Amino acid sequence: MSGFLTENEIKHTAETLINVYKIDRNLLIKFIGTDKYKQMNRMLGDLKEGKMDDYQLARMIVLEKGMFLFAGSNDTVRDLRTLLLKQLKNDVLIHLYGRNPISNRNIQSPTYMPKALASKRWVMGGRWARDFVQTLGFPLAFSGISIPKDHSTDPVQDIEPRKAVPLLVEYQKGLKKRMLSVLNKEQKKTRCVVTLPTGGGKTRVAVESFIDWMQPRFNEGKYLLWIAQGEELCEQAISCITDMWQEREFPESLRVYRYFGGKTIKNESLIGGAVISSIQQLYSRIQSNDEALNEILANCGAMIIDEAHHATTKSYELLFNKCKELAGEDLFPICGLTATPGRGNEETMNLVNQFEAYLIHPELPDMKRYQLNPLLYFREEGYLAEPIFLLHENGEEIEVADYIDDVHDDVSNEFLYELANNEKRNLQIIEYMRSIPLGGSSLVYSCTVEHAKFLAMIMNSIGRKSAVISADTPKPIRRMHIAAFKNGDIEFLFNYGVLTTGFDAPKTNHILICRPTSSIILYEQMVGRGLRGEKFGGTEYCKIVDFSKNIKLHGEPLAYARFINDWQIRDVRNIGEEDISEILQIN
Repeated sequence: MSGFLTENEIKHTAETLINVYKIDRNLLIKFIGTDKYKQMNRMLGDLKEGKMDDYQLARMIVLEKGMFLFAGSNDTVRDLRTLLLKQLKNDVLIHLYGRNPISNRNIQSPTYMPKALASKRWVMGGRWARDFVQTLGFPLAFSGISIPKDHSTDPVQDIEPRKAVPLLVEYQKGLKKRMLSVLNKEQKKTRCVVTLPTGGGKTRVAVESFIDWMQPRFNEGKYLLWIAQGEELCEQAISCITDMWQEREFPESLRVYRYFGGKTIKNESLIGGAVISSIQQLYSRIQSNDEALNEILANCGAMIIDEAHHATTKSYELLFNKCKELAGEDLFPICGLTATPGRGNEETMNLVNQFEAYLIHPELPDMKRYQLNPLLYFREEGYLAEPIFLLHENGEEIEVADYIDDVHDDVSNEFLYELANNEKRNLQIIEYMRSIPLGGSSLVYSCTVEHAKFLAMIMNSIGRKSAVISADTPKPIRRMHIAAFKNGDIEFLFNYGVLTTGFDAPKTNHILICRPTSSIILYEQMVGRGLRGEKFGGTEYCKIVDFSKNIKLHGEPLAYARFINDWQIRDVRNIGEEDISEILQIN
């Protein structure tokens, strides 16, 4: 059974709610809220879609709630469960209650059974959930049993040898050769920064290089410490390490430690291996003087810092000081990974200078030609998709000088909230998305979580399958939605604050940036999700649509302008509503 509702399951459920159980429209509206419902109908009116009928409303709610339609304990869900149970025949209801009795309550009359059962604790995949949906004639998926299990809960994992993976391409082989050369020459004094564009395979190259170099050291009880910025990147690193270790012909297994997400490593499980951690976890464990971390740092054989532009923060300063205390002033090899567009990138050079590191970048053929724009090589060779950059120019110019977050030097949450509630802007966004041909894969970066939910509801209401992922989305549901997006079951995947790193959907052909930002790093991370080229399983080109052209910071354009310049985007177009259909047919 798939982890995402099929079209037949969606249609059957909506029809059953409306035609069989005659669910009241007012109860359905409670699922989204009266104000949101009115806002949606205004939007649908502007789109000339007309007001939703009961079936369309039910279908939209089924899409929004997914397998959690009957789950939870809020009043609206309990009212829905109660109303459904009340319509069962008495003998069916009595048997259902007999199989699922309420503790410490001896209910004999079927009149009181619906409300009691509706208040019964709902456990996804539990006996009561399964019995409820089957008795009422809904697809078994709504009991929750289809949700993929979380296999990443164990803090310790042993990776067995042997698994075939694609070979490195030429420029990746060159990077690996130079990394190993520096490691063998400098040994524990190695300091290097590896720069490779997003989608160029920097994780793969780093893992293969350090796995080869560390393999004999693992047997000595040494650790490879891989540091990432969040759980998605941590799991991505583990997946890559797993593939690479199994691809090699090493006779022994490799122990991997999940040192993130609050997981605890016991001292007796420490035998050397790869430790994957977030910097947040390391910072917290250093402050609590965690014994396992002290053991790992004292015997660290090498450290890799993904997204190394973060390595100048106080969290890393605390980490390096702790490492010197436990491992000595010389420390161990330290390698930073960063995705930057060119050799002279300011952030990269600052990082190189601060750590007195070797800068390792791809050696490309005809370096003179590609010196000013090395990304041209990756696009011409099909390693990166060709970006087609579309700037949506409708709307009044907005100055954000008074809406800056001083901590992150970016537009503030207050400003993003205002944009999220701008109905005219939302109409422009929806009109563009509606014009995208059926069957595409569009990743949408929204202004807020509620903004993502609202846009997804509109698209679902007009028959375009959409889902939302945020930091609060449970991991199994997040994986389910991402898998459905990759498989083409979802056309639009909306998100806020996630899916900028550690997310891989090579066939994404539209990146829609609805949230403005002045951070070039964040911007490159967002658009990078759609720039994997055909040689790496991606697409020939990717349309990047930015809705921020009319937003200025101190009179200057936001990060998209620097991205266009740094990446030397050759195809940049200003579009208005009248141009959408024509541009969508190009290429």
